[in-house]
Formats: sequence, structure tokens, C-alpha cells
Amino acid sequence: MISAGQVWPAFWMTQQRPQGVGRLAEHQTTNGDAKADAAASQRPIWLCADDYGISEAVDKAIRDLLMRGHINATSVMVAAPSFQRAEAASLKMLSAGSRRFGVGLHLTLTAPFKPLSEGFRPTRGGSFPPLAEMLVRGTLRLLDRNRLAIEIATQLKAFVTAFGRAPDFVDGHQHVHLFPQVREPLLEMVKEVAPHAWVRQCGRVSARSGGLSDRKALLLDALSRRFRTLAAEQSIRTNPAFAGTYDFGAATADDFAKRFPGFLKGLPPQSVVMCHPGFVDAELERLDPLTRLRESEYAYLAAEGFPAVLRANGVVLA
Repeated sequence: MISAGQVWPAFWMTQQRPQGVGRLAEHQTTNGDAKADAAASQRPIWLCADDYGISEAVDKAIRDLLMRGHINATSVMVAAPSFQRAEAASLKMLSAGSRRFGVGLHLTLTAPFKPLSEGFRPTRGGSFPPLAEMLVRGTLRLLDRNRLAIEIATQLKAFVTAFGRAPDFVDGHQHVHLFPQVREPLLEMVKEVAPHAWVRQCGRVSARSGGLSDRKALLLDALSRRFRTLAAEQSIRTNPAFAGTYDFGAATADDFAKRFPGFLKGLPPQSVVMCHPGFVDAELERLDPLTRLRESEYAYLAAEGFPAVLRANGVVLA
């Protein structure tokens, strides 16, 4: 098994100790006694915008929501072709003052994105395989564990290079971090490189909370059960519950607004709600089918009345 030390030993030794979910939450809940008292009766959650780095238009929307304080985390796609240090610098500037938010690595291992490491296999036209193929190959144990470990370490290194520190948390584009053969080297790499980070599991509060008709949620529940077990064996923290999935292909413009209060129902403290706000540009259209729904999510999250939705449902941003 390839270790992070074998991939970039001297680099990591120079990095500062990373911040974890507990440290960020502690900073915010102690930022003024009045604020802490008001939040004490509500459940702190992580409202995380995925796919930072996929395009400049998406990044702009996510930064706007962070500046408003309407979300409190974003996960960064360092493998996206348009991700540059300038995008990382913009996030670092936003968090330089009293406003703090979590910044994580959005591990990317599916098409149309390309590996950052040399020699990754298999590829399709130079890109990662499609999502379904990655899941099938992982389930059948047909992926190369060492190649995966090198790619994961390379993406972690790219994050540290851009931000000057380890990620606060790690998750995966299209939930690929939960897949068999991916999750094992991922957790080992997080343990070695970012031991204070937490990792996203994607199991719901209850398997019954969305019924048995949501096949995607059922698959994530099943994958997450094994993922949580492996993370616990490595003493790596996970979020207690997850919400935010819906059928992007069949959704209408107002689906996210209708569903969002339901995402918050019954969530224990430190749970994660995933979202995908953004503006549409040519780069996003080239890379991802999820386009106009991002603008609908942004409009809902950016509305002045959005914080009241959180309060009405008994939650506060962690």
C-alpha cells in the first residue's frame, strides 16, 4: 500500500496542524456570549456547497453565500481544470476575519475529470471512468489500490498547496469516496495526512425517512454503513447524518425550496446538508449536467428570509 509519506514526505512535514470540525464549531459558538446562548437551544449543522472549483460562476455564487453567512462549508474540487490558486485565495480572504467556515476536499474520481497523478488506470480518453463503471469496478475489486492511493494523495497535496493547510473535512464528487476499494485508501490517507479532519458519510437519519422509493438514498445508506465502520476503526470522525439528495434529472426549479425544510427534519447536531448552488457559465455546461438547478438553489439560499427557515426548523449553522 502506497502511503502519503512515500508520495510527498518533505512537503507534508512543513504544513501546519489542520483544523477540524470541532475547532471550527468551537470558534463560532464562543464568538460572543449572546450568539452562543441563542444558538444553544438549536441544533448546529453543516450546510455544505459542493463543487467549488468546477467553474468561476459556481465559485462566485458559493463565495457570495459564504459571505452572507447563509452556508458554512464548501468542498473543493481541486481536479477541476479551472481550479486555480486565485480561487483558493478568495476563500482564504473570506475566512481571514471573524467569519469562519469549513473548507474540505471534494475527491474527484469520475468522468469527465482527469487524474492529477501520472499513470492512473483505468482511464477513458484520458479521463476517469464514468460513475457507474467506478462503482462496478470497486465492488468487483477491479481497481488498482496503489493507483487510487497515489491519486488521493495527489489531490490532498493539491489542496494543501492551494490553501496552505489540510482540509477540514473530506467528501467525494458523486459520493465516490464511499465506494469499495476507494474508501479504504482514502481513510488511510486522511488518517496519515489530515488526522484532525472529519469525513462525510451519506447515511440518512433513518433509512425510513425518505421511504423505500429513493433508490439513490438507499444505496448511499448501504455504502455509508460500511464506510462508518471503517472510519471508526481508524478513529476518524464522521457526521452523524446526511441530507440533501434529490433527483436532479427529474427536478423542477422549485424542488429544492420545497424539499429543504424536510432535509432538516430530525437531524442530530453536526449533521451535513449538501447543496449545489451556482451560476451557469460555459465551463459548467461543459463539465456537468447539473446547471440551471444550481441557480434555483442559489436563489433560495441567498434570500433574505433563508436564516428564518433554519431557525423555524430548530437548526443553526455550526
